[in-house]
Amino acid sequence: MADFPVFLVEDDAAVRKGCEQALSIADIPVRGFADGESMLAALASASPALVVSDVRLPGRDGLTLLRELRQYDRELPVLLITGHGDVAMAVEAMREGAHDFIEKPFPSERLVAAVRSALEKRALIVENRQLKERLGHGINQIVGQSPAIQHIRRLVATLAPTGVDILINGETGSGKEVIARAIHEASGRRGPFVAINCGALPETVFESELFGHEAGAFTGAGKRRIGRIEHANGGTLFLDEIESMPLNLQVKLLRVLQERSVERLGSNTTTPVDCRLVAASKTDLKAASAAGQFRADLYYRLNVVSIDLPPLRERRDDIPLLIAQFLQEAALRYQRPPATWTPADLARWTAHDWPGNVRELKNVADRWALGLPDALTSSAAPAGSGLSLAEQVDAAEKRSIENALKSCAGNVAQTAELLQTPKKTLYDKLTKHGIVAERFRA
Repeated sequence: MADFPVFLVEDDAAVRKGCEQALSIADIPVRGFADGESMLAALASASPALVVSDVRLPGRDGLTLLRELRQYDRELPVLLITGHGDVAMAVEAMREGAHDFIEKPFPSERLVAAVRSALEKRALIVENRQLKERLGHGINQIVGQSPAIQHIRRLVATLAPTGVDILINGETGSGKEVIARAIHEASGRRGPFVAINCGALPETVFESELFGHEAGAFTGAGKRRIGRIEHANGGTLFLDEIESMPLNLQVKLLRVLQERSVERLGSNTTTPVDCRLVAASKTDLKAASAAGQFRADLYYRLNVVSIDLPPLRERRDDIPLLIAQFLQEAALRYQRPPATWTPADLARWTAHDWPGNVRELKNVADRWALGLPDALTSSAAPAGSGLSLAEQVDAAEKRSIENALKSCAGNVAQTAELLQTPKKTLYDKLTKHGIVAERFRA
């Protein structure tokens, strides 16, 4: 909390100067004020980590000041200074949320100790708030309201803070790296997110890239190089397409996971590492290990916790939300006005099989945002639907509206904005499809 000063409110100039000196000597930044009014005015340009205030002040007294500060930030610690006979008022202030109080006269050590205690509490509150924000941000990266995606969001929220290594299974383009990044963001880990596509690394540089090397370890190794595993210390290492990792290096990776240390190429010493591994595969690793194409011991080490990411064709209800987000992002990226679509467009996108999954959908959104055709081949309705084109369009439109209402918690105005349609038109469609917006407000 060194970047945020302590605000000290004391009308007695001599006492105020003595308190400021005691805190400054203790390396605690402090800013003094003669009254509550000037301190409140300073909140417009600076945020304190703590407010220390005398109870008896000209104008607003300490109790009134406490109430106003509670409205400003309910988690801001307030430490009150009381004179003889003000203890009853201080006790009342404690009931209203004051952190603590000290009674005059007091030694400087008592003030410094009380301030340090309050600052420690404030630092813990801020850290918890940041962790909650990171958790929410990580989970919010996972777009969709289908049951499968809701289940995955719950898994991420549960598993991310634990630090357990995770295996993500899913087809190409299904969003495995998005899930991995969400896990990292929600984990609270302070180190970096380091991603490696094992299928894109030539085998000749794989070991050096992953584990690092010492100077002179091989021809061309002029100086020591820190590998990706070490670089991910304190953070998350994401190994995509781990099924492509050479078998001889799988042994070394298994050792890293078991001992949480890494040995650089050409070195005889090990370096401790604290990194969480999230691996991803587009193939069945169990079948690959049975065929001798992947080490069984590494598979079982990775498969303690796994997340199975469904292909887009198995969660078609998420397509309207995904396409809306991708079009919005594309409009900002290409500096174009927001693109619109018709129910027929949505029906075509919903009926498409999406062999490239979410990545293919994002490419379609980019083309659409640029005013280009989506370049999709004609797709029939899902097998066995038995619906006419008009019925398919109506069904797709209804699903789109219901999914948007879910994501907007039943707020019709926000839903209309998300679907890029006038509010009156949306109300007409709610009536047409028999959709009750209030059902989504729980």
